[in-house]
Amino acid sequence: MVHTARQRKELMKKRSWLIALIVLGLLTAITAMAADNFAKVTATALKTMENDGKEIAIVDPREEGVFGEAHLLHAVNLPLSKLELNIFRMVPRKSTRIVLTDGGEGISQQAAAKLQEWGYTDVAILDGGYPAWEKAGYVVFSGMSVAGKAFGEWITVTYKTPTMTPEEVHKHIAAGENVLILDTRPANEYFNMNIPGSINVPVSELVYRFYQLGVSPDAMIVINCAGRTRSLIGAQTLRNAGIPNKVVAMRGGTMAWQMAGFELEHGSTRHAPEPWGVNLDKALKTAQKVADRFDVKTIDAKQLDAFKADKNRSLYIIDLRTPDEYRAGHRPDSTYGWGVQLVQGMDKYAATRHARVVLVDNYMVRALMTASWMVQADWPETYVLANPFESTGLVAGEYKPVVPGVEQVKLPRIEPAELNGELQAKKTTVIDVADNLAYKKGHIPGAWFAIRSRLDECLKKIPASSSFVVTGDSAALVALTARDLAAVSGKPVSILNGGNAAWRKANLPVTQGFENLATKTDDIFRQPFLWGQFEPMSSEFKQAANAYFQWELQLPDQLERAQETSFKRAE
Repeated sequence: MVHTARQRKELMKKRSWLIALIVLGLLTAITAMAADNFAKVTATALKTMENDGKEIAIVDPREEGVFGEAHLLHAVNLPLSKLELNIFRMVPRKSTRIVLTDGGEGISQQAAAKLQEWGYTDVAILDGGYPAWEKAGYVVFSGMSVAGKAFGEWITVTYKTPTMTPEEVHKHIAAGENVLILDTRPANEYFNMNIPGSINVPVSELVYRFYQLGVSPDAMIVINCAGRTRSLIGAQTLRNAGIPNKVVAMRGGTMAWQMAGFELEHGSTRHAPEPWGVNLDKALKTAQKVADRFDVKTIDAKQLDAFKADKNRSLYIIDLRTPDEYRAGHRPDSTYGWGVQLVQGMDKYAATRHARVVLVDNYMVRALMTASWMVQADWPETYVLANPFESTGLVAGEYKPVVPGVEQVKLPRIEPAELNGELQAKKTTVIDVADNLAYKKGHIPGAWFAIRSRLDECLKKIPASSSFVVTGDSAALVALTARDLAAVSGKPVSILNGGNAAWRKANLPVTQGFENLATKTDDIFRQPFLWGQFEPMSSEFKQAANAYFQWELQLPDQLERAQETSFKRAE
C-alpha cells in the first residue's frame, strides 16, 4: 500500500506515542513494585543524622507552594515534577545519604523510586513526613531558603549591622546630603524595579567594584535589596572590608520603600564599572585580608584534582561570576551560581550538607568575599580556586545540566503555525506546564494548566481529546511531560517545537488569566519581594509584605527554639 506524505506523518506520530506508552508503562510497573521497598527513618533518627557531621541531602519533593507552607529547616525543595532537571546538579554523588520528606501523603515514595532508577544507592524516607517531625517535638519552618534568610538576621544581631528606614534615607536625600545607594540584587531584579538614583552592585561584587566607583569619603552608603537579607549581607560586607564611610542597610529594601509611599524606577541599567589597575589590586588586597580573617582556604589545581578523585565526598565547583562572564567561557566541570545569590540561597545550588564547595572567579575577589560568608553560614569546607582557568579548556554557553531520560524522548514535534490550525479545527488539546504565573500572564488560547506529577488527576478534569500537544518554558520539562502524558492518556502526544517562546515569536494569539486549571496552582510559593508575583501596592501585596517582614524578624527566635546554632563567627 502506498501512503501519502500526510498519512506517513500520521503513522510516525502513532508509532512514536505507542513506543513511549510501552516504555513508560514498563517503568511505571517497575516503580510501583519498588515503591514499598525503601528504608524508613524516624524523626529522631533523622535528627541524629543531621548532626553527625557526615554528608546528607534532605530532599522534599513536593511542589514549591506546598513546601513553602511547612518543611524541615535543612530540607531542599526539588519538586517531583521537575526532579530530573535538578537532581544531578544538586546531589552529584550517587552514594550520598538521601532522606526524602513530604507532608505524609506518600510523594516521597515516588521520588525514591526515581532516584533508585537513576543509580542513587542510599535512599531513605522520613516516616510520616514533616508532621511526624513536628510530633516528635522538632520545629517546622515556613518560607523559602530559610537558612539563608536566617543567616542574614544572624549577621545583623552578631555584628550589630546598622540599619535605616526608607523614610530616614529619603530625609537625608531631601536634605541634599551626599547619599550613595547601592542595590545588591542581580541585574535582572534591579531592571524590574529600583530606588531612584541607585547603582546596581550585586553583593558578591561590592568589594570587587567599590574602589572603581570613586566614592567620596563623606558619602553615606546605603545598601538595599528587595527585602532584608542581601541588604544586611551587603552592608556588613563593606564594613568587614574596612570601608571608612558610614554604611547602613536599608530596612525592608524596595518593598519598604514602596510601602512608605515613595516611587520606584523601572528599566534601569546603571551598574558599577568593571575594576582595573590600581583599583583591582586594592580590591584583591582587601578581599584577601577579609578571607584571612575568616580562615578562608585557597587551593590549587592539584588539590582540586584530589577532591575530584575522592569518591566518598561530594564536591560542588561553582562559578560565581556574572552570567555574561560565565557564558563567555567557563570550566567544563563547574556549575553556575551567581555569587550575589549564593550566601542567601545555597539551597538552590547544593543539596548536600557538609559537602566540599570550591568557588571559581577569575580575579578571586568575589570568590574570597563570598567564601568569607560561606564558612560562617554552615559551609565550613568552602574553598577558593587559585588561577581557575589556567590549566583547563573553557566552554562557552549556558550551563547545561544532565537530565536523565530526556534524550530518549522521540515524540513528534509540531510547529506553532500548524498547531494554530489544528486548534482552529478543534483537533487537539494543549497542555501547558509553564509555572502558574507565566501561564496567567499569557498562554495559548484554550490551553490547560497542568503539573507533570499530577497528570492522572489533570486528565480527569481536561475534556476528552483525540490528541494532545505539550508546551511550556522548559524544553526538558515539556519533553518529559509529553512522554508521561502519552503513557497515562493512551493518546497521540506531540511537542510544540520551541514551546511558548516560539508561539509568541510567531505573533500568534495569547490569553491571559487563570482559565482551564487542571490542578491547583501551588507550584510557586509567592513572595512579595519578587516583582510580578503581586500587584504593586495592592492590599494583597501590603499584607504579604508585612507578613514577610514579621516572618523574617522572628527567624532568630525560631532557630533558638529549634536549637539550631550552626552559624559561626569565624574570627
